[in-house]
Amino acid sequence: MGEMINAGGVDIWVERRGRGPDVLLIAGLGDPAEAWQSQFDGFADRYRLTAFDNRGVGRTPLPEGPLSVPHMADDAAALLRALEIPTAHVAGFSGGSFIAQELALRHPGLVRSLVLMSTCARPDAYFRAMARFWHWMAERAPSERAMLEAFFLWVYTPRAHADGTVDRIIEDTLAFPHPQSVDAFQRQIASFADHDTLDRLAEITAPTLVLAGELDIAAPPRLGRVVADRIPGAEFEVLPGEAHQPFQEVPKVFNARVDAFWREVGARD
Repeated sequence: MGEMINAGGVDIWVERRGRGPDVLLIAGLGDPAEAWQSQFDGFADRYRLTAFDNRGVGRTPLPEGPLSVPHMADDAAALLRALEIPTAHVAGFSGGSFIAQELALRHPGLVRSLVLMSTCARPDAYFRAMARFWHWMAERAPSERAMLEAFFLWVYTPRAHADGTVDRIIEDTLAFPHPQSVDAFQRQIASFADHDTLDRLAEITAPTLVLAGELDIAAPPRLGRVVADRIPGAEFEVLPGEAHQPFQEVPKVFNARVDAFWREVGARD
């Protein structure tokens, strides 16, 4: 069961599971804490996992005023402090990886290690055009189902579309009782399109693993490689045959690789 936590003046919905070293999971565009269900199931026997709804997602309200990646990174930092977590392994996916980068830059003492999945440091022209189309699509699609069917073309592999995985995810999303508003979706897209850490990544001192899906068209491996090249000592790996969201499509593969990285970091401490 989750709970609402007031962190830095913002009410944030939090889900926690397991025991062991602390892990903070930061979701991407439109994803609530439940997006990490396979990680809750796979890691709870050896890590204490915390996932949360970002501003304007799920049960966390969207406050008035500007929305930016640094704002959301400060939310994550405030949440860790409110939960009295002195330091955590941080894993961020897509837009959540942007937030994780800013968290490591703005609050380095809270970050024990970084896993950045489907990431980039500065959106390129393709990414910005894609973001503009998603913004338009959110309000012009004839139904929420049609919106998801189109949006997920950028997210999941052809395999997942063929084997029924995407159909199941669409049904689960439509049944979720806390849908994201169009306005919140669009404001979150805009914040991610403005993300830019390229010239600051060298300041990150946390051990970092950057993962990319070979078939990812939303955040292709070339963008992740730039991130890894800029962070001192970062590891970079491409997951063959995977797209934007492998932590859901192939959770055993993702979890095993991330677990090995966290164990390695723990052995160095």
